[in-house]
Amino acid sequence: MSYLAAYGSLFLAAFAAATFFPFQSEALLVALLVSDTYSVVLLLLVATAGNVLGSVVNWYLGRYIEKFRYRRWFPFKQASLEKAQRHYHRWGRWSLLMSWAPFIGDPLTLIAGIMREPFRSFVLIVTIAKLGRYIITALLTFGWLAI
Repeated sequence: MSYLAAYGSLFLAAFAAATFFPFQSEALLVALLVSDTYSVVLLLLVATAGNVLGSVVNWYLGRYIEKFRYRRWFPFKQASLEKAQRHYHRWGRWSLLMSWAPFIGDPLTLIAGIMREPFRSFVLIVTIAKLGRYIITALLTFGWLAI
């Protein structure tokens, strides 16, 4: 596999895994790590970039759907949404550290958009969470982290 194809595939897998598509990027990352052909640091950066970008798409979707808050069909009542926004801005930002987790991470990034989480703090916290997950995956792959 060419270098461009390997890194590109990892980026796309990580991007898809961060959206609502049922996809896993860790298996491809592990396969590329054990091949001992590619730069570990570059693999971690590419996977993180793809995963964070996928989360940014979720954040934008959350921002977009929130524009329909005054429509009758909107799933949240105005008072409930305002209360949730107050709680999210108080505690929710740090819940983004769980954005790496299966099943809850993707909805968290969408909710962050609905709750108007500032983009810069969103990207910073999500990047820390996603990079941390990939670093732990690499450490486990090489047996450097015994759990």
